[in-house]
Amino acid sequence: MIADAATPGAPVSAGAPGAVAGSSAGPFTTDPEGRAEVEGGSVALDELTVVVLAGGLDLEREVSLRSGRRVFDALRLVGMHPREADADAALLATLAAEPPDAVFIALHGQAGESGAVRTVLDLTGTPYVGSTAAACRVAWDKPNAKAAIRAAGLRTPDWVALSHATFRELGAAAVLGRIVTRFGVPLMVKPAQGGSALGAIPVRDPDELPAAMVSCLSYGDTVLIEPYVDGIEVAVSVIDLGDGLRALPAVEIVAANGVFDYAARYTAGMTTYHTPARLPTETAARLAEVAVRAHTVLGLRDLSRTDAIVTPDGAVEFLEVNVAPGMTETSLLPMAVEAAGLDLGQVCGTLLARAAQRG
Repeated sequence: MIADAATPGAPVSAGAPGAVAGSSAGPFTTDPEGRAEVEGGSVALDELTVVVLAGGLDLEREVSLRSGRRVFDALRLVGMHPREADADAALLATLAAEPPDAVFIALHGQAGESGAVRTVLDLTGTPYVGSTAAACRVAWDKPNAKAAIRAAGLRTPDWVALSHATFRELGAAAVLGRIVTRFGVPLMVKPAQGGSALGAIPVRDPDELPAAMVSCLSYGDTVLIEPYVDGIEVAVSVIDLGDGLRALPAVEIVAANGVFDYAARYTAGMTTYHTPARLPTETAARLAEVAVRAHTVLGLRDLSRTDAIVTPDGAVEFLEVNVAPGMTETSLLPMAVEAAGLDLGQVCGTLLARAAQRG
């Protein structure tokens, strides 16, 4: 649910507020006849055989199932006849028995974002919506993604990423003391790999850091620690429907408890969203440019969501990117699609049609 929703905005395109420099994307409109434009013509969506892949055995299984159901229902509303599949031992047999034209990946966490399942789909020759396995491996690892973003000249908070073994062998107290000396407080502690803010904890006092680190390590072997950046938390979705990359209207996030953690993300009423974000035109344009640039620098494809902080002086600080954005009733990409005046089923159907054409 979008609280305090503003008038629906248009997708970011050349010449519009928030335009991406160099973009030639024109306005995208939904097709009432249920067709998707692809290179060389158009495709009838109801003629495509598609699978929505959701679930898996990751910690984010329940969220993934909710995302998959939302995509499934949206596709049916535009006349498509999707099938559902889980990322389990029966998946390969299912795909072999009835090979789909394309798969929509609604998996989250390691299953959907590390590139592993996409590698298996590549082995079977099954086209899918989203980034390649190689690009996912870079984006999934937050330190590597931040390093690529910084090398491209974009801003991201400074950071250190250290493994459990490093803390154990060198002495956690000594290492954490050095981190506090370097960065001060407050800090943000999060798993180096992972999604849905699982294990992400703000630290406002040095005495809280050891416990935060221990909690974080329960979600992965490596901890990323960075200075906590004050400002407006935003998410910008980027899609490519065949007419160039475009940033959709930014979603501004106001969590009731001040932290956009797992509960705040997936519990209705715990977070207020403003779409488009309440930002000056120039800042919104800069934010859109950062999202498209991050998508490009990391070699992503079809869709992504960049999470960032807009500081009080208007600077944009990249936090991380998601290659399999949530599609639940409280997820950010569907909010942005709606704010852009687009239909979620038509957008997903077009992405599937383009994936099928690639295949």
